[in-house]
Amino acid sequence: MVRLLGRSGTRSPRPGEERARRARRGGAARGPDAGLRPVLSGRSVAGQVFVLHVVIVLLLVAAAVVALVLQGRIDSTQEARNRSLAVAETFANSPGMLAALDSPDPTAVLQPRAEAAREAAKVDFIVVLNTDGIRYTHPKPDRIGKRFVGTIEPALEGRSFTEEIEGTIGPLVQAVVPVETPDGTVVGLVSSGITTAHVGGAANRQLPLVLGAAGAALALALGGTALVSKRLLRQTHGLGPHEMTRMYEHHDAVLHAVREGVIIVGGGGSLLLANDEAQRLLDLPDDAEGRHVRDLGLDPDTAALLDSGRVATDEVHLVGDRLLAINQRPTDLRGGPPGSVATLRDSTELRALSGRAEVARERLDMLYAAGVGIGTSLDVTRTAEELAQLVVPRFADYVTVDLFDAVLGGDVPDPGTELRRAAYSGVRRDLPLYPVGERIAFIPASPQARSLLSGQAVVEPDLRTATGWQAQNPERTAQVMEHGVHSLITAPLRAGSLILGLVNFWRAEKPEPFDAEDLELAEELVARAAVSIDNARRYTREHTMAVTLQRSLLPRSLPEQNAVEIAYRYLPAQSGVGGDWFDVLPLSGTRVALVVGDVVGHGLHAAATMGRLRTAVHNFSALDLAPDELLSLLDDMVARIDQHEAAEGGSAPVTGATCLYAVYDPASRQCTLARAGHPPPALVRPDGSVEFLQVPAGPPLGLGGLPFETAEVELAEGSRLVMYTDGLVEDRTRDIDEGLELLRTALEQAGPSPEDTCRAVVDARLPARPSDDIALIVARTRALGPGQVAHWEVPSDPAAVAEVRASVTRQLTAWGLDEATFTTELILSELVTNAIRYGGPPIRVRVLRDRTLICEVFDGSSTAPHLRYAAMTDEGGRGLFLVAQLAERWGTRYLPGGKVIWAEQSLP
Repeated sequence: MVRLLGRSGTRSPRPGEERARRARRGGAARGPDAGLRPVLSGRSVAGQVFVLHVVIVLLLVAAAVVALVLQGRIDSTQEARNRSLAVAETFANSPGMLAALDSPDPTAVLQPRAEAAREAAKVDFIVVLNTDGIRYTHPKPDRIGKRFVGTIEPALEGRSFTEEIEGTIGPLVQAVVPVETPDGTVVGLVSSGITTAHVGGAANRQLPLVLGAAGAALALALGGTALVSKRLLRQTHGLGPHEMTRMYEHHDAVLHAVREGVIIVGGGGSLLLANDEAQRLLDLPDDAEGRHVRDLGLDPDTAALLDSGRVATDEVHLVGDRLLAINQRPTDLRGGPPGSVATLRDSTELRALSGRAEVARERLDMLYAAGVGIGTSLDVTRTAEELAQLVVPRFADYVTVDLFDAVLGGDVPDPGTELRRAAYSGVRRDLPLYPVGERIAFIPASPQARSLLSGQAVVEPDLRTATGWQAQNPERTAQVMEHGVHSLITAPLRAGSLILGLVNFWRAEKPEPFDAEDLELAEELVARAAVSIDNARRYTREHTMAVTLQRSLLPRSLPEQNAVEIAYRYLPAQSGVGGDWFDVLPLSGTRVALVVGDVVGHGLHAAATMGRLRTAVHNFSALDLAPDELLSLLDDMVARIDQHEAAEGGSAPVTGATCLYAVYDPASRQCTLARAGHPPPALVRPDGSVEFLQVPAGPPLGLGGLPFETAEVELAEGSRLVMYTDGLVEDRTRDIDEGLELLRTALEQAGPSPEDTCRAVVDARLPARPSDDIALIVARTRALGPGQVAHWEVPSDPAAVAEVRASVTRQLTAWGLDEATFTTELILSELVTNAIRYGGPPIRVRVLRDRTLICEVFDGSSTAPHLRYAAMTDEGGRGLFLVAQLAERWGTRYLPGGKVIWAEQSLP
């Protein structure tokens, strides 16, 4: 039992006994002040408390008065600094200050303004001075023109500052501010200040009020202290020894009944009290009370904590086989005796439960991270890497992912035991496992082969006894175990009925082997990753199919022609196959057509629509149509496709396809262009200057309702025509105007050849992961020289045919093509005769020598000739048939003012 004694070690008298003693001393006959006399005597505890309170109150009042006076002076000085600095800055930056300083007599201008501002701002002076420190203004006019008292160097450097000095009008606080021109030159200074007498005035005026308040507070404190001391005296005498003993007995019973250890340690580190629970938890000896805590046989950490008396909250210490949570507080925080009180709680079972809960929380967190962190991209290899990186080192020290080759290519895997390592992650990079990219054939006894065949995860808690794993590659497995690897889980990647590969979890740094709970977590992680890998595999297959279809629809090689030198790039989007396309189409008369188009959207539908449009352009270009007419036909075709999609309930209309079509003639160097909702082409002239051609912007294909317009541009030989799709100049982070300017910069820095131009544009403009297809074609123009073209005007007279034959014969002889003379004469005779007989003036003949020999006959009629078989009795109809037999190709193209019939022959 614990008994607490009074300060002197004696028990307190009972109330009856105290009253009897007072009666014997005549205390009952005392006056009304008899109750306060013991308090004021100072011999009792209540009297000592009263005297101590009086002293403390007096000290506090004195300290408050001194602090208030000092703080008032400090605040007043700071206020003086702030006000003088604000007044000086305001006056220095006032309108007309610079003009006044620059005037012949600054004093005449500034003195009245300074005095007016001083009186308004309630400061003692505002002084304007020049950079030499000579005053222009002063409250005392006799001080004007004299040197300023104070520091001006910081202000001459452009910095405002304040100081306390002994000035001409006494001790003062002043601020000095520079007057600066717009370029930062200091042309004058302004000083404003307040004298010290005015600074401390406010505090002095407050002192009587403070002293009065302090006196009132002292009186109230003395009265309250007297009442409290009297009440304390009365309460102490009202409690007898029996009541005190009973109170302490109840306290002792409660202290030893609680199921929490309680220890009281004195200021010297000796144990004053330990209840039954504390003795049990710490295994204290019977004579522990009174001994120093470091002599009780406790572990050093616990003994040091109890001896230090510092604050501790739920601090866990291992005492024997128990984990004790210790809370400790010093007892002298509120004037109590020196020492500390500590409580002890056995948290061994709670810690075990919380540890298991923490493991479960970490596993749930890992599964959540797997749900959001695996499968962020539709790439098989990247998805496998995300799984490997997620679980290291949280679950395993090393992770490898092995997949079938067919899975990496997007196909359905074939059963077997040969896989390719797709991903690796570990706490170290020097572990001698199979490297990424290597094909691995697992033997039937290995855990990996058994997992593939059974479709179930396999755990090998101790690899030293796993003979099947060691037999896979004895030399390599020995090296792996030398690096500390001791446990393995191998789990199949299953997506439905398909097994895509294996995931291997290895432990080396963590000493615990994999157990059944780890196996369940591994299976859950692998199951989630398998879904993402299978999605990536399916996407890879569809993407590969779409890319294959798209590339099959794009030109495999460009046709041979001499009109332009061509270079191109086609870069599919990372997110899916698009509908961008381009083509180069040779036309009659050495001309060439360049076309670039874009079908809005991605996927197989866009690629198939692109193929249909490209085929249509091939067919329409064979008719030698003008660019605007060709786009009109494409527009009608796209509209019909939309109608068919709508009629069949299709969900992927192709409205929004764009196209740019250009025809270049090397003989005249004329380029005719038309566009349907497509970005304008860029032209790089031979001198390197770049411009975007002003081609009228028609609506996208399929909208209909508006005609298309053409633009004609004469191109100097060596010019580069750059045609592209919007993926090159537009994306989610910038608009098309910014993209066009960046393209212009890249073209200005590109080399002269088309290939250099393509390379420079792609290097400068291509994003890391383009979100849209990019088609780019660069054509450097060539021109037919005067020695390659011959032309004649033909009168509408049958006799002119002979002259044409003679002229052509002479021209072919000059070109060294005598072998082609007979055939060319026959072709031109028939074509010119038909033009004279069935056509209309004007009639012209042009012969071109390029890769082939081309004969062209122009006439003013739009009537088209027709090839037919002439009957035996027909007098005509055989000339065009003869031309078709003699020429390799022939045809008709229409002009705004007639037509051209052309025939093409191979050069001998």
